[in-house]
Parts: sequence; C-alpha cells; structure tokens
Amino acid sequence: MKELRYLNKYFVKYKYSFMLGIIITIVAQIFSLFTPKLISKSFNIIEEFAKDKSVAKSVIQQELISNILLIIATTIIAGFLTFLMRQTLIVMSRHVEFDLKNEVFRQYENLSQNFYKQNRTGDLMNRISEDVSKVRMYVGPAVMYTINTIIRFAIVIVYMFNVSPRLTLYTLLPLPILSYAIFRISSEINKRSTVFQQYLSKVSSFTQEIFSGIRVIKAYSLEDQHQNNMVELADESKSKSLSLARIQALFGPLMMALIGISNLVVIYFGGLMYINGTIKSIGTIAEFILYVNMLTWPVASLGWVSSMVQEAEASQKRINEFLKIVPEIQNKNPEKSIIEGTISFENVSYTYEDTNIKALEDVSFTVHKGETLAILGKTGSGKSTIISLISRLYDVTEGRISIDGKEISKVNLYDLRNSIGIVPQDAFLFSDSVKNNIKFGKEDATDEEVEAAAKSAEVHNNIIGFNKKYETILGERGITLSGGQKQRVSIARAIIKNPKILLFDDCLSAVDTETEEAILNNLQEICKDKTTIIVSHRVSSAKNADRIIILDEGQIIEQGSHNQLINQEGYYAALYLKQLSEKELQ
Repeated sequence: MKELRYLNKYFVKYKYSFMLGIIITIVAQIFSLFTPKLISKSFNIIEEFAKDKSVAKSVIQQELISNILLIIATTIIAGFLTFLMRQTLIVMSRHVEFDLKNEVFRQYENLSQNFYKQNRTGDLMNRISEDVSKVRMYVGPAVMYTINTIIRFAIVIVYMFNVSPRLTLYTLLPLPILSYAIFRISSEINKRSTVFQQYLSKVSSFTQEIFSGIRVIKAYSLEDQHQNNMVELADESKSKSLSLARIQALFGPLMMALIGISNLVVIYFGGLMYINGTIKSIGTIAEFILYVNMLTWPVASLGWVSSMVQEAEASQKRINEFLKIVPEIQNKNPEKSIIEGTISFENVSYTYEDTNIKALEDVSFTVHKGETLAILGKTGSGKSTIISLISRLYDVTEGRISIDGKEISKVNLYDLRNSIGIVPQDAFLFSDSVKNNIKFGKEDATDEEVEAAAKSAEVHNNIIGFNKKYETILGERGITLSGGQKQRVSIARAIIKNPKILLFDDCLSAVDTETEEAILNNLQEICKDKTTIIVSHRVSSAKNADRIIILDEGQIIEQGSHNQLINQEGYYAALYLKQLSEKELQ
C-alpha cells in the first residue's frame, strides 16, 4: 500500500466529500439493520400465537402488517442513503481521476527530451489512461466498499453479540480462514497485475508505432510480418490476462462457500441452542441468518476490493515512477524576463546523455538583435543541437549561453520560449484544420493574419486549392500534405507568432529552389528586426545572412560572411561551387 500513499493528498483535498460519504454510510447501515430485528419480532409474534391461541388473529395481522410497512420504509430509506453514498464517494473518485490525469500530463509536459527518447509513446499513453483508471477504482469503489464493509461488520457484529454472544462466535469461525485466503490470493494478484499492465503497455506502444509508420510498412509490404508480431504480442498479453483472471476468479466461490458454511453453522448450533433453551425463540435464528446474509456481499466484495487495491497499487507504482522524476529543465527564475534577442555562446560543449555522443565542443559565437546567422555543416555536425540549446530543450554540458547578456538558465523559461518561433527539422502538424495549425503560433490570430503568414511562407496558393481551403482537416501528423507543404505551414506558424527570435532548422529541405528563393525574400523583410538563425545544407539559404558558421564534428571550422567564406576557398566555397554546378545542370 505504500505506493497508494501518494493519493492521500487527494483524500485531504476532498475531505468533506469523504467524511460526508462515511456519515451517510453509517446512517444507511443503521437503517438496514431494522429489517432483521423486525423479522425476528414477526417470527416471535407468530411463535407466541402458535403457543397461545387466545390472541386474536386480527391483532397478529395488524402487528405483522405494521412490521412489513416498517421493513419497506426502512429499506427504502437505506436504499436512498446508499444512493447518496455512491453519489458522494464515486463522484469524488472522478474528481481525483481528473486531478491525477492532469498532474501526470503536466509532468509529461515538464519532462525533458531525454525522457522521451528513453520511453515509448504507447507506454506513456497507457499510464495516463489505463493505469489512472485502475487507480480511480481504488479511490472510488474500493474505498467505498471497504468503508461499507467495515461499518457493516462493526454494527452487525455488535447487534449479534447483544442477541447471543455464543452463537456469534460460532458464526464467525470461518473468518480466520477467509482472512488467510485473502492475504495469499491478494499477493498473487499484485504480482500478476503488474505483469499484465506491463504487457498492456507493450501492446499500446507496438500498435501506436505501427499506426504512425503505416506508410512505411505498406511501402515495404510488411503487413503480414507485423500482423504476426502483433498476434504473438497479443497472445502473451492474453496469457497474462487469463492468468490474472484465474486467480481473481477464486475469490467469488471462496467467499460464497464460507458464507454458506456460516449459514449452516447458524442453523445447526442455533437449533441446538434453541432445543437446549439457551435461545428463547426461533426468531433469533432467523435474525442471525439475516445478519449472516447481510455480511454476504461485504465479505464477497472483499475479494473484488482486494483485487482492485492490488491492481491500483501496481498501476500507481508505474505512475509514481514518472511523477517522482525531477525534470532536468526547470524554470529557475519565476520573475518575468524581457527578451530582446541577443544570443551568445561562450565555449559551449554538449554531450547527449543517452548516446554519450559529443555533439558540440567549445563553440563560441554571438548573434545580436536583428542579425541573421546561418549554420551549415554535414549531417551530425551539431547544427540542430544549437537550436535545441537556445530553446532550452537541453542544458549545456560545459560553457555558457547568454540571452541579452544574462545566463540562459536564469532567464524565465516560459518567457524565453514565448519569445522564440521555431521551425523544427521534422515539421509536426496536428490533426486539425490548416488554419488552426497556423494559429497554433498565435491562438487569437485573425483570419487576415493567418492568410498573411501563409502568403509569406508561400503556401497560401496551395491551401486555397484544397476543397475546404483553410478549414481543411489534416491527417495525423499532417499526413494530408506533402513534405514541402508541411514545412511551409510550420514556417507560417512561426511567422504569425511574431517572436523576437526565429529559429529555422533545415526547414526548406523539401521545397524546390524557386519556392525557397521566394520564401527567403519574404523572410528578409519579416526578420529585419528579429534575431534569426537558419540551419541549412544549402548555400542558397545562408548566403544573405549577416554571418555564416560552418560546423564539423561539433566544432566551428569556418565563419564569416558569404563573400569572406567564398574567398577562403574552404568547405563553404567548395559547397557553393558544387551546389551552383548542380543548379546549372538542372
């Protein structure tokens, strides 16, 4: 239960609902106990009439009818109070589910890029959906039935002892056996539930990955192979599920058997005690049988409750694994930061934690507000890492990055990111309309602003060619659009934000040179008062920048303006001549 202690803060938060639910449960149980007493009284009346025929039948009938009406009334009241109990405690559990899902989601948002490299999307989804749902069953039904069982046991046993202590002891004889059985079975359920949830995550991760990469699978005609892999994984998951179901199935029959034994004990020993005169009336035996049957559902529910608790324990443990992770990137300055846009790298080095690859080594440069810096280099030279460091998706391993002369870690993280418009190398679009994808950069943007941004990104003409124009709904990850169209929509999304800093990470690789030239001409006007960094493999994207740096294996090997680098006859000059000749051949 130690993992479930994490949820105690929610019981404190909703303490009034929790306490009200307990009070209603107590009152409901008290009303439900009127029935055995009234039935016992009715049996005693009938027994007295059988012994003494002088009592008028009409009097007996009147008393019986009176008892029946009282039974109906108290049962209705108990039922209504039980309804209120469920409304109070189950609704509370839904609030806890809502809070916990939001807490997990916020933690997911705060965790660093390294976390997402090490964990699969399907597993993350399973923890926020399936695992949280299992936890809700503990907070709601499990807690409710546990409270109900404890209160009913306490009240019923007190009533039973008041009637006949000896018969009560006989009736409770099977309980130690029940307790031991619950302990052993619950331990096994916990183990099997943990394994089952892990396999459920594997299935979710596998299917999510397949759906995301369905185009590649179809292109390579690998449907049958992946179908077989899915069948194997589903079979393993089914095996673990059946293993869990088998152990859970033991609870019901075991509980009912023990309750049945308790009934037989009442009838046998109660009958002997009545014959010996220890019990004065048959009504007492009937009352005890009703008490035992009142305990039937609570005792039978112990197995179900125990199963829910064990599953919730396993699920909460999986959730806690992520909730206890301290995010690597934290906002160390809660005060508002004003960003102007000057960026400075001072002897910056960065090594990726997961691969131990040194992406940058002793990199230094400065980009002033309103300047444009272009970064070129081979694949894997560290270009994208610079973009990630500026937006603080990672923190430097060595050296220092400054924004307007202030160390980047001391700048308000949210103000920093709000002042940046970034177009990533892998353009990601949401399954929403084209307009809303562009407005993602500025949610309150007008239709005119959306259209202007699209025109600047040279994608407006493509959009108005769609049947629903800007209201066209894109497929998952923007699959409806071509690679070049996705890149240009991403550019429009960054432009409409009107940020202080614009970061373009090789975002024109999928567009033709003519469109690239048009976009770059538009960007010159847009970027004139902004700090702009353009990462590219093409000289055409970099030649108009104020300064160009060339990276190779994480180090700056050349830097200067376009004309300066051409005259150096180094990497940049060779790349320029090569791409120029390729363009002429086209």
